Amino acid sequence: MFIYLSKKIAIPGNVRLRCISWNKDQGFIACGGEDGLLKVLKLETQTDEAKLKGLAAPSNLSMNQTLEGHSGSVQVVTWNEQYQKLTTSDQNGLIIVWMLYKGAWYEEMINNRNKSVVRSMSWNADGQKICIVYEDGAVIVGSVDGNRIWGKDLKGSQLCHVAWSSDSKILLFGMANGEIHIYDNQGNFIMKMKLNCLVNVTGAFSIAGIHWYPGTEGYTEQDCPCLAICFDNGRCQIMRHENDQNPVLIDTGMNVVSIQWNHCGSVLAVAGFQKATTQDKDVNLVQFYTPFGEHLRTLKVPGKQMSALSWEGGGLKIGLAVDSFIYFANIRPDYKWGYCSNTVVYAYTRPDRPEYCVVFWDTKNNEKYVKYVKSLISITTCGDFCILATKADENQPQYVLVLCNSIGTPLDPKYIDIGPLFVTMTKTHVIAASKEAFYIWQYRVAKKLTAMEINQVARTRKEGRERIYHIDDIPSGAADGVLDYSKAIQGTRDPICAITASDKTLIVGRESGTIQRYSLPNVGLLQKYVLNCRAYQMSLNCNSSRLAIIDLSGVLTFFDLDTRVTDSTGQQIVGEQLKLERKDVWDMKWAKDNPDLFAMMEKTRMYVFRNLDPEEPIQTSGYICNFEDLEIKSVLLDEILKNPEHPNKEYIINFEIRSLRDSRALIEEVGIEESSQFIEDNPHPRLWRLLAEAALQKLDLQTAEQAFVRCKDYQGIKFVKCLGNLQSESMKQAEVAAYFGRFEEAERMYLDMDRRDLAIGLRIKLGDWFRVLQLLKTGSGDADDTLLEQAHNAIGDYFADRQKWINAVQYYVQGRNQERLAECYYMLEDYQGLENLANSLPENNKLLPWNKAVELAKNHNMKEIGSLLARYASHLLEKNKILDAIELYRKANYFFDAAKLMFKIADEEAKKRTKPFRVKKLYVLSALLVEQYHEQVKNAQRGKVKGKSSEATSALAGLLEEDVLSSANRLTDNAWRGAEAYHFFILAQRQLYEGYVDTAMKTALHLRDYEDIIPAVEIYSLLALCACANRAFGTCSKAFVKLESLETLSPEQRQQYEDLALEIFTKHCPKHTKKSDLDGLLEGGEGKLPTCVATGRSITEYQFWMCNVCKHCVQAQEISNYNFCPLCHSSVT
Repeated sequence: MFIYLSKKIAIPGNVRLRCISWNKDQGFIACGGEDGLLKVLKLETQTDEAKLKGLAAPSNLSMNQTLEGHSGSVQVVTWNEQYQKLTTSDQNGLIIVWMLYKGAWYEEMINNRNKSVVRSMSWNADGQKICIVYEDGAVIVGSVDGNRIWGKDLKGSQLCHVAWSSDSKILLFGMANGEIHIYDNQGNFIMKMKLNCLVNVTGAFSIAGIHWYPGTEGYTEQDCPCLAICFDNGRCQIMRHENDQNPVLIDTGMNVVSIQWNHCGSVLAVAGFQKATTQDKDVNLVQFYTPFGEHLRTLKVPGKQMSALSWEGGGLKIGLAVDSFIYFANIRPDYKWGYCSNTVVYAYTRPDRPEYCVVFWDTKNNEKYVKYVKSLISITTCGDFCILATKADENQPQYVLVLCNSIGTPLDPKYIDIGPLFVTMTKTHVIAASKEAFYIWQYRVAKKLTAMEINQVARTRKEGRERIYHIDDIPSGAADGVLDYSKAIQGTRDPICAITASDKTLIVGRESGTIQRYSLPNVGLLQKYVLNCRAYQMSLNCNSSRLAIIDLSGVLTFFDLDTRVTDSTGQQIVGEQLKLERKDVWDMKWAKDNPDLFAMMEKTRMYVFRNLDPEEPIQTSGYICNFEDLEIKSVLLDEILKNPEHPNKEYIINFEIRSLRDSRALIEEVGIEESSQFIEDNPHPRLWRLLAEAALQKLDLQTAEQAFVRCKDYQGIKFVKCLGNLQSESMKQAEVAAYFGRFEEAERMYLDMDRRDLAIGLRIKLGDWFRVLQLLKTGSGDADDTLLEQAHNAIGDYFADRQKWINAVQYYVQGRNQERLAECYYMLEDYQGLENLANSLPENNKLLPWNKAVELAKNHNMKEIGSLLARYASHLLEKNKILDAIELYRKANYFFDAAKLMFKIADEEAKKRTKPFRVKKLYVLSALLVEQYHEQVKNAQRGKVKGKSSEATSALAGLLEEDVLSSANRLTDNAWRGAEAYHFFILAQRQLYEGYVDTAMKTALHLRDYEDIIPAVEIYSLLALCACANRAFGTCSKAFVKLESLETLSPEQRQQYEDLALEIFTKHCPKHTKKSDLDGLLEGGEGKLPTCVATGRSITEYQFWMCNVCKHCVQAQEISNYNFCPLCHSSVT
């Protein structure tokens, strides 16, 4: 955090102030002082200008009311925010309760005990009760409406402080002797509090303040200390509860006068003074601590004596009562936040949850994603990713670095054993440092991981992607970094205080002012530099040549890392401190694209520097997100965190730097030609793009093209080329309007040119289907009907995505999208609508899956499924839709019925005697269906006998069942006969035409077994032809004998065969000279051999290949030539 004095208000008459209290809800400031002084002030911010919000907006006193009623010195003022009441008391014991009426404060109640002086008053958390303690030991608890609830006199005790617990069950009373007593809310003593911070303290001391944070804004951690007790000697303890035996102990080293928690219990302010050694007067200080006692900042305050302090309700300001003045200091908190890929990531606490609520707010689409993270330490961002550093477990010293994308999806968590006090990241590395060591993780976020990379994940650590180095190590840059956490335990005399990194450089700052520079990715110590300050925050410019350092007191200095200079002794040293120095700096950001440009926040002003020369400041209190393309993006985190659940786009502010503003003004006032010369002298891609856009507006295509070339915008160049091809000026203007996102204007231009098609095309590109529908309704045409359907369906999708099913139905009906319509009816549970839709669907529609219907029917034991199928199948067969009926049976797993129909089709096709190859395919399909039927029967039988008998028994039972089922129809026994017949028929003819006449004849001989499938006349004609060609006239003669004896032939055909036989056999003797292997084997009585379906030969070897689908064989030496079975065409495995 950073703090600086911002405003000072003087009290008239130099009246010394004694107390101050800031109303957390309404913003009123009450201050009391000597001579009965009581004032109520209110600082109001002027929000006339949109960009001036928060601390940057000027604030004036909108109320300055003096309240009359006290005569003595006003010593206690306290607010009741819930009921808008102010309670004050003075040194005479007079108590006044004030109320707000019509914008002014008036007395409501008065109480004067006249016996003693009021030392402290405290309202409980809900504003229902007030506890008043008097110096003489009297205690009064009253209600908000002025009634006394109970009173008690603690005799022998001098009271000076009181505090309620957050649940209003406990009261703490601070005694004048420094003791603290614990009572219940009815005034019964419980115990004395153990004060660990006063061990070994001698001399007199008194309580300076007790403040118990009520938890109204949640806690920064589970079991977070929230009860602060401080003594005037500077000793302080912060406890988790009133009986905490292990409180956080602090020695502030000053005389304390007042303490108070901020609005969310994350910072404790301790006000007091220190005896100055060199000066006579005391130095007023405000020290700031975390609940765990870590010192954050010190604020020096001018004046003689500070008497009180009070926080503003939002924790961004603090009011200090010093002498007769009120000083205001602005606070710039160290929010847990970051910016990556147009997304602001920020964290806040909620009273209803123990975790941090981390919001990923996409500022472009105004969408937010919320994560709840336990024990969050910090948020660090770079590029498209962010790192959430958290504590893994409260009981163990282990921490987690979670790599997330810009919507908060965790991509890769890393568990580490060092406390990540400082974290920085680059596009490739995450560096986390404790005070003694730093850990480096080379992270990878692959959009597409290969299998090899996935296997390498387990070996990640071995490959050195994670390394750890002690700050006193001197790494050489070789692969000497190992993941050895013992290094983190070793101490150092000069701890780490800040780190930063770029893609090639890591900078580590140490408390002594030493800066160590390492190379990345191979970590090697390159250089050590010595600064004259202790770095609190560091940042490298885009080329890693300069380092910006902000120290603890907010002084910004710069160091040139590469410059070589000669020192006073004449030695040449690397690195030089630059002369620029700025005070009260709390944020800075280098430009991503220019090493000499940076922006910095100084109090409530933003300065942009070019080559260390500042431009005129801009009033803002935003945190800088990004500096690129001469534009600074800033986020008003203070405003966002007032209502963190509903971030507003107004809180993202873009500032243009002077060169961009000047170029824009030049283009508007002077013109394109003159301003191009200015941009030539001050070149930057952003300025060239500005010129290109201005030239496009004026249709100066030549200048636009040159400017796009200079800023390397290929899409812009292509766009200018396309514009050059257009003839119409108005068309060019419309395209330019669309290019700049002025879509309404572009559409209007298209319509004026009577180019409705282009207007529709534009809206389709934008996905604005509602407008597409409007445009389509203004015209007509065939093309429009298709587009209308598309538009209706797209709008239906729009409503369906948002679960507005009723609206979606209307559009899907018009778009005739039956599939999505069925989905909508189902989501609406409109089963009547579903039934009507099903009845209206055509047969075989994919939305009517019979296999699913049959499966459901079987699951629910519907008996009539077979008859329903048969009825529907007969309906299809009546309409001669045999293939549809087959598909119906097949999908319903009625394979046998499907096969019967398929065989019928094959037989009918075979009778046509036209396409044997098609007939073969049909028989193959029929046979495959039969095979599926066999498999189904076997599976059914296995299921029946499972657990009852052996596998052999189940297989036998399956075969017996199948035999019974198939006995009615011998079709299943010879399912492949038809396929075999036509396969050999085609194969024989192919072999004959290719000249393999002997093989063709042997294949044709097999056809004699298939006279029931292929007509005998065709079989023996083919055999006679093959035998004749093979000069096997004996076989040829037998074939002719068979042909002549066929009864199916007419007398004319028989006569023709006889004449042909006479002609052949008068020339060639009908004797078969060659003795075939086949005949020899058959005569030897070996039995029928398997036939090779690839060659038609009989297989005589013991090794051969068998198809696992059709169970047909192929010779072993032949199968290597095939990828698929020659018969059934299933793949060869």
